Amino acid sequence: MNLTEKNLYHDIITASLGDILDAYPLASDFFANMRIRVISRAATLGELVDALDETVIDEFGMAKQDIPLALCRFLMAFSQNTPDDALVSSLTILGGHNKFGEPEDAVITLLKGEVSAIVGPTGSGKSRLLADIECLAQCDTPTNRRILINGQELSDDARFDMDGKLVAQLSQNMNFIMDLTVREFLEMHARSRFAKNVEQTVENCMACANSLAGEYFTADTKVTLLSGGQSRALMIADTAYMSSSPLVLIDEIENAGIDRKRAIKVLTKSDKIVLIATHDPLLALSADKRIVIKNGGIYKVIGTTDEERGILEELERMDNTLQRLRNKLRTGELITDI
Repeated sequence: MNLTEKNLYHDIITASLGDILDAYPLASDFFANMRIRVISRAATLGELVDALDETVIDEFGMAKQDIPLALCRFLMAFSQNTPDDALVSSLTILGGHNKFGEPEDAVITLLKGEVSAIVGPTGSGKSRLLADIECLAQCDTPTNRRILINGQELSDDARFDMDGKLVAQLSQNMNFIMDLTVREFLEMHARSRFAKNVEQTVENCMACANSLAGEYFTADTKVTLLSGGQSRALMIADTAYMSSSPLVLIDEIENAGIDRKRAIKVLTKSDKIVLIATHDPLLALSADKRIVIKNGGIYKVIGTTDEERGILEELERMDNTLQRLRNKLRTGELITDI
C-alpha cells in the first residue's frame, strides 16, 4: 500500500460504520455488492467483519480479513481528491503534423484559469486536437502530437491511472439513456464524488443549469426528456460544481441553445484550463488566445488584443439584442422594434 492508501485504511479500520458511511457514501454500495448488511452504525468495520458468516463472501473468493483492504481500494478507485489532480497548473501541446504530413511548428502552454478557443473551418481538425488532449497523446495518435502536464511527459501508467479524473469533456451530442430524474442523476454523481453536502450540491447544480438553459426544468424531470440545450446546461453545471478535473474540453457550445458566455464564466471560476472548439466570434474573442487549425494542423496561435476586446464589447451588445429577440419569439410576442 502507498502512503495515501495506508492512511485511508487506518481511518476506516478504526472508525465506526456510521462515520464511514457519512464520510464515504459509496461504502454503502460496496457493502450491498458484497451482500453485507450493516446492522449497527455504532459497530466498527472490524466488528462487522468478525460477525460475518464465511459463506456470505465465498462467492467472491475473498477471506473475511481481506474486506477492509478491499473497501479501502474501492473507495480509492472512486476518490477524486488525488494529489495529481490538485497540482495540475499547466498543459503544453507539442506540435506533430497536419493531414499532409507537414510539421506543426507549435509549442503551446496553457495555464489554469485560462480559456483558449480552437477555431478553423468545419472539418479542419478542431475535434482532433480536443481528442489528442483528452487521451494525453504521446505521439500515438494520427497527428503525432505530444501533451505535457506541468511541463512533463506522462508515463502510460499515469495516463491511464488518471483517465476520467484529469479531463472533463462536453461533446456536441449529449444523450441520456438512464431512466432517472435529474435529482437522482445529480445525487448519484455527488455521492460518487464524495460531495460533503449532497443536497446543497444538487441545489447549486440545478440553479446553475436553469440559469444557462433556455427553458426551465425541475429536479423531477426525467433526464431522457431533457432537450439538447437542457442536457448541455446540466452537464456544464455538473462539471463546474462536482468535477475536480482541471482540464475542461468543450466542442461547439454555441450549438446548444444555452447562455454560452455565462457557461464559460461558470467553468472558469474554479481555475480550470478550458479549451473550446468554436465558430462563434463572441466566444473566440472572449478567450485569452485562439488556436487556429488548418488542414488538420495547428496553423497559428493568436493572443486576443486590446483592439479585439473593444470589438467584443460591441459584439456583446449585438448578442444581447439578438437574445432579447429570441426570447420574444419563444414567448409568442410580436417583434415591433429592436
